Amino acid sequence: MAELPPGYRFYPTEEELVRFYLRHKLDGSRCDDIERVIPVADVCSLDPWQLPEAHPAAFGGDGEPWFYFCARQDREARGGRPSRTTPSGYWKAAGTPGLVYSADGRPVGTKKTMVFYCGRAPAGAKTDWKMNEYRAFDDDDADAVAPAPNPFLQARSEFSLCRLYTRLDNLRQFDRRPCTAARGSASQDLASSSAAAALANEDDEAGRGQKRKRHAATDGTSSSSDDADRSMQQQHQEQGDADEELLGDMADWAEFLDWI
Repeated sequence: MAELPPGYRFYPTEEELVRFYLRHKLDGSRCDDIERVIPVADVCSLDPWQLPEAHPAAFGGDGEPWFYFCARQDREARGGRPSRTTPSGYWKAAGTPGLVYSADGRPVGTKKTMVFYCGRAPAGAKTDWKMNEYRAFDDDDADAVAPAPNPFLQARSEFSLCRLYTRLDNLRQFDRRPCTAARGSASQDLASSSAAAALANEDDEAGRGQKRKRHAATDGTSSSSDDADRSMQQQHQEQGDADEELLGDMADWAEFLDWI
């Protein structure tokens, strides 16, 4: 498990868990490769927080799930119900078991979700630890034509595959692989920000244009007032010249009358 290169992440789909990993484990093929990633452990012999230390896996931790193969218990082999009791609590089923489907719509296994409670039933305290238990159907054939759903499919119980995790507020907790939707949303966000920046630039340009118009209007008003002042000054000067000329004419008439 320590030989895996750093940076690898393990994000199998439910179909891959059942049809590849669990199927190979049940058939006894590629056990060395499979157990490098998913070790064998008795998940009910320890508390969930003790499992990662007692059975270190190649993946898990930091919000990532742990995966374990769990062998069938002796009481279950004799037809009894498996024990879900641990040293500090117990696992309790949540909801009804569901089916795992292949890409072509065929049921290939079952899935049971369980929640861990601290204490003894029925007064245990619910925790954030959860577990998905997967079992594979006996007659799963990857090369067969997809038949009609069979309600009498029997699950193999020699081994089950358990996914152990703590509940997180993350819709993609079990699949962090890049998706086109995420890239599309990022592109839309980038386009929106670009459009917003363009609108802001347009607003700035419009504001500058309005300022230029106001400055131009102010300059026009100033020039008009200056022209009016010059015109009034010219009129006053012309009026003054006319008054001086009239006074000169009156003086000439006075001299003429005195001579007579």
